[in-house]
Amino acid sequence: MGELLGLRCLTCGRDYDAWSVDYFCPHCGPVAGALTVEYEYRVLARRLGPASFADTRRNSLWRYDSLLPVSGEYAVPLRAGGTPIYDCPTLAKELGLGRLWVKDESQHPTASCKDRGTAVAVAAARMLEREAVCCASTGNAATSLAGFAAAAGFPCFIFVPKNAPRAKIAQLLAFGATVFAVDGTYDQASSLALRAAEKFGWYNRSDGLNPMVVEGNKTAALEVWEELHGEVPDFALVAVGDGSVIGGICKGFLELGKVGLSGKVPKVYGVQAQGAAAVAHAFARFQDGRPILPAEERAETLADSIRVGKPMDALRAVRAVAETGGGYVTVSDEEIVAGAQELARRVGVFAEPSGAAPFAGLLRLLREGTVPEGARVVLFITGSGLKDPEGALRGLPEPTVIPPQLEAVDEVLGER
Repeated sequence: MGELLGLRCLTCGRDYDAWSVDYFCPHCGPVAGALTVEYEYRVLARRLGPASFADTRRNSLWRYDSLLPVSGEYAVPLRAGGTPIYDCPTLAKELGLGRLWVKDESQHPTASCKDRGTAVAVAAARMLEREAVCCASTGNAATSLAGFAAAAGFPCFIFVPKNAPRAKIAQLLAFGATVFAVDGTYDQASSLALRAAEKFGWYNRSDGLNPMVVEGNKTAALEVWEELHGEVPDFALVAVGDGSVIGGICKGFLELGKVGLSGKVPKVYGVQAQGAAAVAHAFARFQDGRPILPAEERAETLADSIRVGKPMDALRAVRAVAETGGGYVTVSDEEIVAGAQELARRVGVFAEPSGAAPFAGLLRLLREGTVPEGARVVLFITGSGLKDPEGALRGLPEPTVIPPQLEAVDEVLGER
C-alpha cells in the first residue's frame, strides 16, 4: 500500500488524494463520477517478482496488499480470497476447449465473491475510524457486509428489495444487521442507502459506489494468475449486475501487466440475462461511439444477483472490458438454469443462477464462434446455489418417496 497514488475520475480525469473523497468525483456525481484507485506501477514493477505474493505466506487476499489501498493490519479475522480453482479436462475436451477452469468463489465465508470487495471496504472503514457501515444489494453484497461487520463489531444497515431470496435474508438477520426491505427496485434501494449514509454518517460499501470494493474484487484475477503458475487464460467469463465485479477482475488482469508480471491479458466477457442487460446494451452503444452511461431499464430475470436495471458501475464495466478486448453476451433464463444444473452435474459446483451464468455464456460464445476451438477459459462462479435454492432447483424432479424396504429400491431402479 506504500505505492498508493490516489483516485482518478473515469469521466473527467480529475485526480484526488487518497482518502480525500469516499465514493465518487464531486464534479461528476454518482455513476458518471466513478473513481479508480491508482498506484505507482513503475515502482511496483521494480519491487514485485513472480514469487512476491507467495512469499507473504498469507492464504487470503491480503497476500496482495502491495497492490491494495489499505494494509492487512486493518482486516477482520474472516478470510477473504484463497478460493479454489478446478481444472475440468473432460468437459473441456467435450466442448473443444484447450483447457477449462472453474474459479469457485462460492467458497467464501458468506458463500459469494462479494466477500473480496467487502473485506477491503471494511478494512478501509476501520482505518478511517468510521462507526457504522451500510449498503444496498440484491442480497449477496448485503450478506457479505453483514458477516464482515459482525466480525468487525460494526453496526450494519442493509437495504434490499423486498423480493430478495429468503436464504439471503436469513443470513442478514443471523449476522445481526438492521434490514430495510425496500418496497421497490434494487436501484431505488441503492439511492435510499446513499441518502441514508449521507444523513447518518455510515460508510457505504455498495457496489458501483465505493472504489474500495473494486480493489477487493480484482484479487480474484491475481489469484487465477498465481493458481495457473504465472499464466492467464485466453478468455475469462463473469456474470454482471452492477458492474463492479467484472470491473475489478479486468483491473486485476490489467494490473498484472502494468507491474510486469504478465505479458498477456485475457479477453474478459461479461454475461447478463437477456431480461436485465443494461451493461451489455451500454457496451454495444460504446462500440458504436455513442454515450456509455445506460438509461434505467426494466430488469426481469430469475437470477436475482444480476437483476439490475440501472447499474451504478456501468462506466467502469464497459471501459474495462473493452480494454481487455472482450465483450458482453446475453443469455435467457432457461439457458442460465440449464447451465447451473449442468455445472452441478458435470463439475460438482452448486451455483446460484447468476453464478452459473458464465457457463451459459460460454456455451453461447462457443456456438457463435467467438471462443475458438482450443481456447483456454476460466469461469468465475460468483455465488453458491444455497443462496437461492428455489432458482437453482427450477425444473428438477422431486425426490422419489419410498417405504423403508429394499424391494422398493429395486422397483425404482427397475423402472429407470
